Amino acid sequence: MKPSAYSLSRPDDLAQATALLAEGGWGSKAVAGCQSLGAMLNLRLAQPETLLDLDAFESLRVVKDTGAAIRFGAMTTHAAIEDKRVPDPSQGLMPFVARGIAYRAVRNRGTLGGSLCHADPAADWVSSMPLLGATLHVLGPAGERDIAARDFMTSAYETQLTDGEILIAVSVPKRTTGMRWTYHKLCRKTGELAHAMASGMRDSSDGSERIVLGALDGAPYVLERSGLMTDLLQAAVREEIVMQAAPDLELDRRLTLIEMLRLVALDMGATR
Repeated sequence: MKPSAYSLSRPDDLAQATALLAEGGWGSKAVAGCQSLGAMLNLRLAQPETLLDLDAFESLRVVKDTGAAIRFGAMTTHAAIEDKRVPDPSQGLMPFVARGIAYRAVRNRGTLGGSLCHADPAADWVSSMPLLGATLHVLGPAGERDIAARDFMTSAYETQLTDGEILIAVSVPKRTTGMRWTYHKLCRKTGELAHAMASGMRDSSDGSERIVLGALDGAPYVLERSGLMTDLLQAAVREEIVMQAAPDLELDRRLTLIEMLRLVALDMGATR
């Protein structure tokens, strides 16, 4: 199929872009790499009246060290992260995740911010940014505000962005060598979106332990508490967590997540 008719606008600056988005409401969409939205346009699952092209805004590609974190411009590509052409604050997690996203052609154009705003439950950054404790920086008609990555996605393909707001950057805290991480993703074939996802991290520098379950029917499930990895060695705990995260998920996917949580605990070196 082909997209329904739409107009393409190239705003002069971000202020104009936010104003046009606010004016257009649901009929306007900002487009970055267009790797996810493009497919939905072709299938007519999305039928915006106007697309706002952000490609000319070099400020959205700037990556800088802010001291305690690395601030990634929202249009940083998956490939740039995969190839380590930008700093890695995650002790290798971000390049690992980027390498597993779709295909190289997609990674060359697809962007960190575009993936987060598209908010596909099975997308990688949707789960890995909450795992790393990232903060999303959003610009709108009322100015700039920050949103914790774990709170950004509200349901499938829905986020906290309001009319006129654009995600401009993502700050990821720098992690020390005291952080261990693990990331499990099950796809039916290479390049497909995940059927099930579970990831975990433990940072000895601050004692934090966190897991994220992704590829659910809505937003990822984030759980953080002391002693979490040891608790995951108990089958009853794993089953309880999965049921809390996704009580209506199909049985095979729930069983996959339960087993993935066991692997997360073992990867983190948990012992009874």
